[in-house]
Amino acid sequence: MIDGFLALYIFMLAAFTGYEIIARVPVILHTPLMSGSNFIHGIVLVGAMIALGHASSTLEVAIGFIGVLLGAGNAAGGYVVTERMLEMFKSSKPLAGKEAK
Repeated sequence: MIDGFLALYIFMLAAFTGYEIIARVPVILHTPLMSGSNFIHGIVLVGAMIALGHASSTLEVAIGFIGVLLGAGNAAGGYVVTERMLEMFKSSKPLAGKEAK
């Protein structure tokens, strides 16, 4: 099993590495990365549902249920944000040949 300080060290290293990687992402790549992130959030949701299904005590069920709620909210919110970002790339001018009537 991982010792507490080792787990904290790994968490801090992962957080620092993630921040450094995301800070260097160009703006044009942000939307495709969000779509990939939404996919990962879906996998997290499936994992939370499996953990909830294997829960035996009341505390485990409560934590699993909260995990499923947070995972579902995170995945759905990510798709909403991605959709709003894609709307920014649409042209506000009418296309040539398609005039407003």
